[in-house]
Amino acid sequence: MRWLLKRGWMYLAMIAVSAFALFPVYWVVITSLKPRREIYTRTPDLWPSDPQWGQYPRVLGEGHVGRALMNSLIVASATMVVTLFIGSMAAIALSRFNIPARRTLLMLVLLTQLFPLVVLVIPLFVMMREAGLVGTYWSLVVTYLAFTLPLTIWIMRGFLLSIPEELEHAARIDGATRLGALVRVILPLAAPGLATTAVLCFLEGWKEFLLALTFLNEEERKTVPLVLQSFVGRGDTDWGAVMATSVLYTLPVAVVFLLLRKHLMTIRTSGAIKG
Repeated sequence: MRWLLKRGWMYLAMIAVSAFALFPVYWVVITSLKPRREIYTRTPDLWPSDPQWGQYPRVLGEGHVGRALMNSLIVASATMVVTLFIGSMAAIALSRFNIPARRTLLMLVLLTQLFPLVVLVIPLFVMMREAGLVGTYWSLVVTYLAFTLPLTIWIMRGFLLSIPEELEHAARIDGATRLGALVRVILPLAAPGLATTAVLCFLEGWKEFLLALTFLNEEERKTVPLVLQSFVGRGDTDWGAVMATSVLYTLPVAVVFLLLRKHLMTIRTSGAIKG
């Protein structure tokens, strides 16, 4: 009884909050398994009477979700690689070198996050049109740098500041060049931060909708958010296809967060207290 009075209410509160947060996910999954007549019934059921798995092969085939998943994978992976390379180099320079007006540069990088994405759509579209990139994967990869680079620079800088500079100095005393010390000492120690930042950049490119809707006009290049939006019509909405696509679209993200949840929390808190 004493344990229940001290600890029991905490566990009950956590169970209640978890149930409240996970119920929409559960509802999406079971709705993807319901026949059409049960989706539109006035009294919703918590479990389908006759689970139907046909929505998944239908959306992967007829709904072109399989091709859209590949398009999203290409765009998100390219965004991750380009952003990680440029952002990491900038973070190293801002954390290891005594650059004039370094604080001003950091503030300017941070200020770019204050602009709403909708404000940047037209200028970015004009730039991509003049460069002849509209309708290509590169139009998304380049424009995604506008909001993934500041994220990468700030997170990686906070992580690099937690690595003692004495380790790099010791490597240079032993005969390593600055680049050699960076490759052999700093980057291996920063591997968890690099991995976590890579995941965050990948997710930013994976879930983006507005820029993809603006720049991609060819059916075979559309990403999953665009295909998901196509199931919503003015007169009727194919809720079975919407829910099945949502499950396929969310599953990789959920797996990544479950595998890297500890690293994600570590990198966010380390970036908050350093520098």
